[in-house]
Amino acid sequence: MSLLRKLSRALVAGGKDGARGKEGCRAYAIGDIHGRLDLLNLLLQRIEEDIAARPRARTFIIFLGDFIDRGPDSAGVIERLRTYKPSFATVVFLSGNHEEVLLKILAGERGIFPSWLKFGGAECAESYGMDVAALRRLDEPSALQLVKAKVPRAHREFLENCADTFRFGDYLFVHAGIRPGIAIEEQDRSDLRWIRDPFLSDAKDHGFVVVHGHTIVERVEERPNRIAIDTGAYHSGILTCLVVEGAERRYLTSEAPDRAGQRSGEPLRSVG
Repeated sequence: MSLLRKLSRALVAGGKDGARGKEGCRAYAIGDIHGRLDLLNLLLQRIEEDIAARPRARTFIIFLGDFIDRGPDSAGVIERLRTYKPSFATVVFLSGNHEEVLLKILAGERGIFPSWLKFGGAECAESYGMDVAALRRLDEPSALQLVKAKVPRAHREFLENCADTFRFGDYLFVHAGIRPGIAIEEQDRSDLRWIRDPFLSDAKDHGFVVVHGHTIVERVEERPNRIAIDTGAYHSGILTCLVVEGAERRYLTSEAPDRAGQRSGEPLRSVG
């Protein structure tokens, strides 16, 4: 058995809610990466193996946002995604709240820099070759200028071009969720990237199943109106992908080697 197959496992879960994907197509939706280039590379290899074993005429790979911050290699993740152009699939990139904040930093917005560093920006800055201790000693305008100088323009343009939602049959892919009771075309971008409640606690039928990240779950959480797939890759060592094809749902994962060794035989879950 290959290393990847030892580190990855597929779980099959038929959709009890009756939801179906886009006719004749398959979708792979990847949860929050947060700077874990190692797990991203493993999961992309697993997806490519799965596609090769079961080729489809039309395949989509959707990234649900929060590519950056917290984990060790935000710069590497962005470069990997920016240059990922597989011939066998259409790739869709959605923006998360962490991408939104970095773009504000790059645009020179004042007053958010300390919070950015605290909530994962320090690791992001380090991945772009910045000395975070020295960065903290700078006044805010100088710090913002340094970050802007260190983040390649191509990375900024990539983040600026990410979408907010992607519809796939009876599924809606989005980073954080939606505001219940509001038509999708009227949703506020801030909710799509930041919302938790009332979305998480709402049990009503939205007219589609929302697939989202943003809120870390102990294990993949399937409810009749939403599916949460952020398994906390940056600290759990587990990156999760939902596969939708027709009425079928299944899951692929990639795990850090030390994590796989600890969890032999355990069901899919994350740490806290």
